[in-house]
Amino acid sequence: QVQLVESGGGLVQPGGSLRLSCAASGISRLGTMGWYRQTPGAQRELVATITSDSRTKHAESARGRFTISRDNAKKTVYLQMNNLKPEDTAVYFCNAKSQISGNEYWGQGTQVTVSS
Repeated sequence: QVQLVESGGGLVQPGGSLRLSCAASGISRLGTMGWYRQTPGAQRELVATITSDSRTKHAESARGRFTISRDNAKKTVYLQMNNLKPEDTAVYFCNAKSQISGNEYWGQGTQVTVSS
């Protein structure tokens, strides 16, 4: 069974940093992975994506502050978040695609709260 297990969320002050991790299991060949975030009553929005060969895209709001990366051996995607702002507060979700089936999977979400 496919599982995406996120970790690294928490409470941080503005200007602080967090690193989110998402470990995938049950997917034999991982394709593009990504991080999305969502606040109550809002649409889930893309933060960053990374292909299987580490080509990246970052949302404008994340560019220069966040960095997505992956470790293919560990089947893990990371999101390094620096200079966090209160507007970054959201539940962050990991997303992964299977290169074989094209199916898309979601993690359970991890809360990031940026507050003084």
